Amino acid sequence: MAVRALVVVVALVAGRLGDINDGREARRIRLAPSRKNTVGQQLKQERIDYRMGLLDSPLEVDAREWNALVARQPQPTPFLRHEFLSALTLTNCATEETGWAPRFVTLVDGQTGALVAAAPLYVKHHSYGEYVFDWAWADAYQRNGLAYYPKLVCAVPFTPVQGTRLIAVDDQARSRLAATLVALAEQSDVSSLHVLFPTEYEADTLEALGMMRREGIQFHWLNDGYRDFDEFLSTLEQKKRKNIRAERRKVREAGVTLRRVRGEDATDADWRFFNRCYRQTYREHFSSPYLSLDFFRMIGQTMPENLLLIIAEREGRAIASSLIVYQRDASGGALYGRYWGALEHVPCLHFETAYYQPLEFCIEEKLAVFEGGAQGEHKMARGFMPTVTHSAHWLAHPAYSDAVARFLENESNLIHSHFDELREHDPFKKR
Repeated sequence: MAVRALVVVVALVAGRLGDINDGREARRIRLAPSRKNTVGQQLKQERIDYRMGLLDSPLEVDAREWNALVARQPQPTPFLRHEFLSALTLTNCATEETGWAPRFVTLVDGQTGALVAAAPLYVKHHSYGEYVFDWAWADAYQRNGLAYYPKLVCAVPFTPVQGTRLIAVDDQARSRLAATLVALAEQSDVSSLHVLFPTEYEADTLEALGMMRREGIQFHWLNDGYRDFDEFLSTLEQKKRKNIRAERRKVREAGVTLRRVRGEDATDADWRFFNRCYRQTYREHFSSPYLSLDFFRMIGQTMPENLLLIIAEREGRAIASSLIVYQRDASGGALYGRYWGALEHVPCLHFETAYYQPLEFCIEEKLAVFEGGAQGEHKMARGFMPTVTHSAHWLAHPAYSDAVARFLENESNLIHSHFDELREHDPFKKR
């Protein structure tokens, strides 16, 4: 699909968030009648000289300028890099055809022309690949004859990793970007706006603008300066320590060896094998994979320094693989467990390939945290601890917004109770 650039640039100082429809039919954002007391009207009263851009593709943003802005964030991730987001578009993984139509928002300094804020925004026609589940909300709309789609989603597609979503040079620009997203939703023909896995600070900012906060739980491993894997094991309760050693022993006794391949050293054969494993995981769950071999090949070429393949072999044959994404930064760096698959079943191989090998890598590379991805209370037995994640939601329909607000209040109470209960089952030795 030929990607067309932006529709129009809007001067926020003039208060014009409208006229962003360039004539496309079904999947363009169309402006709805203005609502009273909206964030958009508040923006009209403030005279800050930013210009808004609404772009049909991340390719319309200068890669160096985008990455420089990302690098300045308090909680950046490799998934926000221009290389990652543009690969999703170029390989047709996150495009209009797949229900992820890019509408990236940028704010440019009206005096200097410099990029001061940006957000990865998409028009969605389904709720797949988000990992913050709103299917029940969509069903409620449908049962009452209302359209839940299209909706606006600010997120990294297919990536349940908390991190910066409102990319900005400072807090003033970040607040303005947040207000711009809400105003855009208010004045567009969409049911809702969803900002998925932002930082806690960003969630606070969005909540102050009237968006509803939602919380979830993930499990993260923290590196306490361990010298090696054995020292980490020594901090666990005896039963947990014994189980981990038994699981690793089962893999060795099955004749399986593991090798780590950094992105810079990965061959095309390595990527083709990993893709087979990745697709097998989806096949076993009777679903379709979101990503493609072309996508993995592309990020392998454009951001190899952030990638690590772990390949399991037996009798000279590769039988399983996982893909790890990692980065080093001022906060100590982080590692993200993302994708895994196996062509043969070996007891405990998943734990070795997707958890223990990455943990060893974290310790060796002195990375501060290992985020294991969505869900998975079983991770606690392996040293991962519960962490609260955030999202923010705005619904145009007042009655449904009120109903969802009540639902989220009840859900939040349950989340916090469950979080406290999980913390009571700390796998580490009692100090």
